[in-house]
Amino acid sequence: MGRPIHFEIEATDVNRAQRFYETVFGWNFQKAGDFPYWLITTGPDGETGINGGLGARQGPEPGPDVPVNAFTCVVAVDDLDETVTTAIGAGATVITERHAVAGVGYLAYLRDTEGNRVGLLQADASAT
Repeated sequence: MGRPIHFEIEATDVNRAQRFYETVFGWNFQKAGDFPYWLITTGPDGETGINGGLGARQGPEPGPDVPVNAFTCVVAVDDLDETVTTAIGAGATVITERHAVAGVGYLAYLRDTEGNRVGLLQADASAT
């Protein structure tokens, strides 16, 4: 079975993107070699989830009204409303407001400081 083992975020301004993800999720970044690429640690070893990377975008930033052309990551959060507020304060905009996914939890989609789509999910099996 092909499980995701790594994700990548493209950024026009890698420093701005790094600050955003550190502020919103507490992720750690470590420069990888001499090229513009940082390894991202999203949580402790042994915890469910994957780590990723941040690299310089190789083209124009996506426009605000273009269709999604990406493989969107959804991040587990403890408090969806608090995380959305923190993300907006760090430069995100809301794409899709908080909504219930029956039997799963509450989901919202944001656009990060680089125009990338990211999902936020607060697990709650009683969501209807």
